[in-house]
Amino acid sequence: MRLTWVQPEDLLGHELRQAAEDGRDPGPVRAAWLAAGGRPAPARAGASPSPAAPDLRALAARLLDGLAELPVPTAAAEPTDWPAIRATWPAPPPRTPRAAAPDPGLRRRLEAAWVGRAVGCVLGKPVEKLPLDGIRALARAAGNWPLDDWFTARGVPAGLLAAYPWNRRSAPTSLAENIDGAPEDDDLNHPLLGLLLLQRHGKGFTTADLARLWLDELPAGRTFTAERIAYRNLLQGLEPPHTATRHNPFREWIGALIRADVHGWTNPGDPAAAAEQAWRDATLTHTANGVYAALFAAAAIAEAAGGRADVHGALRAGLAVVPPGSRLAEAVRHGIAAAREEACFDRAVDRLHARYGHYHWVHAVPNTALLAAALTHADGDFTRSVCLAVSGGWDTDSNGATAGSVAGLLAGSPDRIPERWTAPLKNRLATTVAGFDGTGFDTLAQLTARLATQEATRS
Repeated sequence: MRLTWVQPEDLLGHELRQAAEDGRDPGPVRAAWLAAGGRPAPARAGASPSPAAPDLRALAARLLDGLAELPVPTAAAEPTDWPAIRATWPAPPPRTPRAAAPDPGLRRRLEAAWVGRAVGCVLGKPVEKLPLDGIRALARAAGNWPLDDWFTARGVPAGLLAAYPWNRRSAPTSLAENIDGAPEDDDLNHPLLGLLLLQRHGKGFTTADLARLWLDELPAGRTFTAERIAYRNLLQGLEPPHTATRHNPFREWIGALIRADVHGWTNPGDPAAAAEQAWRDATLTHTANGVYAALFAAAAIAEAAGGRADVHGALRAGLAVVPPGSRLAEAVRHGIAAAREEACFDRAVDRLHARYGHYHWVHAVPNTALLAAALTHADGDFTRSVCLAVSGGWDTDSNGATAGSVAGLLAGSPDRIPERWTAPLKNRLATTVAGFDGTGFDTLAQLTARLATQEATRS
C-alpha cells in the first residue's frame, strides 16, 4: 500500500525543494540521495508509484534529519513566533469598534460566506491538479471561457477529456451535470472543525486544544499534506509546535490558509484578533509563509465580515498582518499589482505562473498571490471572484473557496449570489465531521454568528 504524504522517500524530495526556497543549500543531500538511487518528489500526487527499499527509506529519514539541522537564512525575515510576527507590523490593522447592539446584517453576510465558500470549492474540484493549459482547454471546449459557470463534460471532445482527465474523486459530484448539494471536501470540513473548536474552547483555545479535537473528530484519512504529517507526529507523541516541523516539508503549503475562514468570520471588523486566532490554529501544522497565508486570509475575511470594507480594503487588512519582508508578502503585492496592470486576467495569471511556477502547486506562496490577484481584478463581483480564482490554476478548489468566502461577505446576503451557483447546492453540505452532515448553510451561519459574539482573545 502506498500511503500518501508521509513516506520518507517521498518527503525528502519535497524537503529538498523547501530547502532551496528558504535559502538552505540542498546540493550535498540531493547528490547523496540521487547517488543512492533515490527519486525526486512526486510531481502532483502524494506518493511515488512504488515503495523504496528499506535501506533507501532509512537513508531518506536520516537525510531529512540532516536538512533540518541546516540554518535557515530567511528565518529573521520570516519568523513564526507570534511576538516576532507582531514586531514586523508597522502598525496593527485598525479594529472596528464593537457595536452597542448586535449587527443585524452579520448572519446574512455569514450565510453568504458559507455559500460562497462552498460554491468556489465545488467549482474548483473537477480541475484540481490539472495544469493551467488543461483548465483553459476544457472550459473553452464547453464554451465556458472566460470561466463563468460550472465545469461540464457536455460537448467536450473525448480526446481532450483523455488528455486532461477530471479529478477522479470530484467529477462524480462537482461537474454541472452531477452536482446535488455540496459534496464533502477538506476545504469545507476544516471550517466545521473550527466551529467545533470554538464551541468547546471559545476564542481562547490553544493549539493543543485543536490537536485534541483532531484526534477526537477528524479521521486521519481526511487529512492531507501538512495536516497528515502533524497528525502522524501527534500519534508519535510530539506536541505543538514540533508537530509542524518534524519531517514536514509541507509546512509552507496551503493547508493552514483553508482553515482560516472561521477565525475571520468570528472576529468581524477585527483583523488583528482574527490573525492571532488563526496563528494558534496554523502553528499546529505550519511555519513561516504557511502561517502567513492563514493570517492574511483571516484578517482579510474579518475586515470584510465587518460590513464596511470593499475588497481592496480587505486585502490591505490581510497584508497588514504579514511580515513585509516575507516571500508571501512579496507575492501578494505582486499579485495585486499584476491584476491592476493587466486588463486581461489571463495575462495576469501568466505573469504569476512565470514568476512562481517553480513552487509546488499546493504551496502557499503562489496560491495566495493568485487569490489576491483574482479578488483585486474581480473588484467585489461574486461570479468573477470565484471564477478568476479557479481559472488561474494551482490549488483550484482551495482558492475558489477562499475567494467565495470573501466575495460572499462583500455581497452581504446569499440572495445576492446568482441562483445558478446557489440552486445546485440545495442548502446542504455533506461531511464526515460528526453532527454536521446535511446541515444547511443558514444553520451554519446562525451558529457562526453566535460564536462571533464571544469576546475576542487579544495579545
